[in-house]
Amino acid sequence: MDLQAGALLEPTVDTIEVGDRIVSRYTELWDVLTAKESFSMDERWRLRRRVEKLNEMGYDVAELAMNTDSDGNHITIQPKVVDAGHYHRQVMRLTGLDVQERQGQRMLNDLEAYRAITGRSEDPIELVAHSWLAEVFEPTIHSVPVEMRRKLEPAEIFHEILEHRWYMSEAQDRYVTTQEAVEDYVATVLPQHRDERAYLGVGDTQEMEAIVVDDDTDEPMPEDDAEFAARDEQTLADYAANPYGFTAGMKFKGE
Repeated sequence: MDLQAGALLEPTVDTIEVGDRIVSRYTELWDVLTAKESFSMDERWRLRRRVEKLNEMGYDVAELAMNTDSDGNHITIQPKVVDAGHYHRQVMRLTGLDVQERQGQRMLNDLEAYRAITGRSEDPIELVAHSWLAEVFEPTIHSVPVEMRRKLEPAEIFHEILEHRWYMSEAQDRYVTTQEAVEDYVATVLPQHRDERAYLGVGDTQEMEAIVVDDDTDEPMPEDDAEFAARDEQTLADYAANPYGFTAGMKFKGE
């Protein structure tokens, strides 16, 4: 209305409608960022949908506050939003894995889901991360055939498996296990990737043989080298005898 009073808006603009839309959008954003959501344990794929929606809006989720009911049949989540760049640092600190931001994003989200599902929400995240690495990340990578692991880095393979699992859950409207996702990923997705190690390796190019210089060889010194060496020795001797008058008898360009 201030803009309208200052004649900064077109006369056709309905300020009441614009104001209502701003309030509606703000309320919607606030709900997405802070609202709690409950669902059954069989609908855990909805957790991934909630996080994906936040990511699409440009927000990163530091952690998910999750709680299960007394019967353990339902889970309640409430995301905690942080600035961008959080994931790479956290994954490195918790697991020692050097990952890209997008990879770390999915990995931390999966870690938080694992933390809630195993009932360890009160345990230090460092301890949970160690268990997650041993019980989730490493077994998932080892489930991929050895000859196919070289196609991508382990962090990227795990990232793509999590993404593939989410797409499968969305398509089938049910919770898809990681093992199901791995089997389908290995059969349908991973074969389409080219072998990164082979692509970045030497390939058909022949490696140049290393040039080894043998310092012990006693080869005769060329005549011109011997002459310059003698002059260097004489120059050093002259300088040592009279360092302050060393340049007195020298002629420079232009003289």
